[in-house]
Amino acid sequence: MPLPPPVLDHLVIDVRHRMDEAAHTFAALGFHLTPRGHHTLGSMNHLMMFATDYLELLGFGEGGASRPELAPFPVGLNGLVFKTADADQVHAHASAVGLPILPVQSFSRPVELRGERQDARFRTTRLDPGSIAMGRVYFCEHLTAELVWRAEWQAHPNGARAISRVVVATPEPQATAGLFRDLFGTAAVNDAGGRCIVAAGTARVELTEPGAVAAEFGEAAPQAAGRSEYLAAVEMKVGSAAETSERLRGIPGVRVAADRLLVPASAAFNTTLVFSD
Repeated sequence: MPLPPPVLDHLVIDVRHRMDEAAHTFAALGFHLTPRGHHTLGSMNHLMMFATDYLELLGFGEGGASRPELAPFPVGLNGLVFKTADADQVHAHASAVGLPILPVQSFSRPVELRGERQDARFRTTRLDPGSIAMGRVYFCEHLTAELVWRAEWQAHPNGARAISRVVVATPEPQATAGLFRDLFGTAAVNDAGGRCIVAAGTARVELTEPGAVAAEFGEAAPQAAGRSEYLAAVEMKVGSAAETSERLRGIPGVRVAADRLLVPASAAFNTTLVFSD
């Protein structure tokens, strides 16, 4: 049996050793960042929380700590993460269908709330990034979701409310879609004029050719950095694209249309950002 239908948990933007710069950049883009977190794995992060999903800035830890599996990847959008209630179930299914799945991993990071320190705890299982061309695809089991999704972190000056679309550039959308069919069943993938669409809760993952990415985003598209397949853009719902446009009008290269605002990858750590009504 395939896994339950996919639901997006979060997207990861790799910033490597530039966390201070990244935090400043995304705050200037109108996001409310959570306090800096430090994983027991050696990495550090800031989150941009929405109602059911979030963006994560992920960097190398301070004092020489690092995550070796992050080192091969360039700065930019590089983590597609789905929710799971049981990381062991994901691992067993992926193994059974022959996908290159890594062992379940447990880790945590401290969270301070009202002067009290608590540990946000997670279990993840990851497809081997050495075998999956698009980057890091994995599943996250939240053991302490109440320490991650908090109302005080979910209001953003730019009006962002939810991730609605993830764009993946791939020269062969149908072949790449095979990964999602193996995980979630054939019904999880729909064809749409040469693109493959994976519904993932309130978001959709769109697999499309690099030429289509270039045609839609032009100079706002991210640098491929030698990759043939990569996560290219994230679209977010806002209350009012006009209000978001007013908030971000000082950002270099921002493009405004009737119902959406486009922030070029050059202004957002090699990640194209779209805000839409």
